Amino acid sequence: MSANTQPDAPSPEKPEGSKAPKVPDTPSPCSRRRALTLSAGVLGGVGACALAVPFLDSLRDPEARLKEAVSAHATRDVDLASLAPGHHMTVPWRNWPVFILHRTPDMLHALQDPALLSRLRDPDSRERQQPPDATNPWRSVRPQFAVLIGICTHLGCIPNPRPVPVDPQAGGWFCGCHGSQFDGAGRVLRNMPAAYNLPVPPVRYLNDTTLRLGESAGNGFTMQDIVQL
Repeated sequence: MSANTQPDAPSPEKPEGSKAPKVPDTPSPCSRRRALTLSAGVLGGVGACALAVPFLDSLRDPEARLKEAVSAHATRDVDLASLAPGHHMTVPWRNWPVFILHRTPDMLHALQDPALLSRLRDPDSRERQQPPDATNPWRSVRPQFAVLIGICTHLGCIPNPRPVPVDPQAGGWFCGCHGSQFDGAGRVLRNMPAAYNLPVPPVRYLNDTTLRLGESAGNGFTMQDIVQL
């Protein structure tokens, strides 16, 4: 052995009872598939429950739903001062959207167009879809203001403003769910899925620019008198 040669250093001894750390097992493709399938099933169940809630609610007794709506807000006052002629607004009342249209003189004239009247299911508002003081060619207490419950009388969708093809000047609404068309007085055209005109709620005017939803001028009309919502 040369003078520069050092003996090999002894290898450190492992303490008794120590073990090498375990390396986590890599999940197999089958395990991953099972985990993903289980997660998808759980999420699918949650989604199905979420969708089932509104569906089951739609099957409830309509009278019970009406009582809930009535208890929300009995009346509501609406300021019409800023609603210009030819424009419309939507306000919530008793959990329903209420359409308010400020009709122009041309719109009022168009609502009595014979060509339009011949295409309407109930042009004279014979069905009780409005208070007695709104049973007129305009279906309103004051001709210049149309006030309508914005719920399609077919399956309850909310129509969008769109003039009727028969007389665009009359204004109107179109239900995108199943194609029902209503004129500027909320009257439904013939051969449409909707069987009734849009309901007119009980209203009275507190002054020239303030409308109160939920009260009729002494005729006792309530939303329970409506044929269908």
